[in-house]
Amino acid sequence: MKITRRAQALADLTPLDAAHFTGKAGAHTVLPAAGPLPPTSAAVVRFEASVRNHWHAHAGGQLMIVVEGDGWVQARRGGPQQIHVGDAVLTEPNEEHWHGAGSGGPFAHLVVNIGETRWLEESPAPPD
Repeated sequence: MKITRRAQALADLTPLDAAHFTGKAGAHTVLPAAGPLPPTSAAVVRFEASVRNHWHAHAGGQLMIVVEGDGWVQARRGGPQQIHVGDAVLTEPNEEHWHGAGSGGPFAHLVVNIGETRWLEESPAPPD
């Protein structure tokens, strides 16, 4: 699992071809280009305070971008990590993980799911 903090994404930019823009523009890749993708979907998902999903994995991985509140994410072999508005989280294909809101309020993210989702057991409560 890779978390890209908003500050890093906005500071670590690769210049884009000036022939295609009216001024200076740059990009920070959070989901690298790959071969043909399996079925892919995108959605904004909002969790009320203290709500989280169960452990799960996506066959082709998942990209999450936090759009509201503070949340938590955890990969199966790692510890829980807090994520904030503007952070991007990229899970590897078939990486077991969970995400959701802490006790302080709602949390929402834009997700891009690649491939089928495999649902597993209930996840632990976040440490807040």
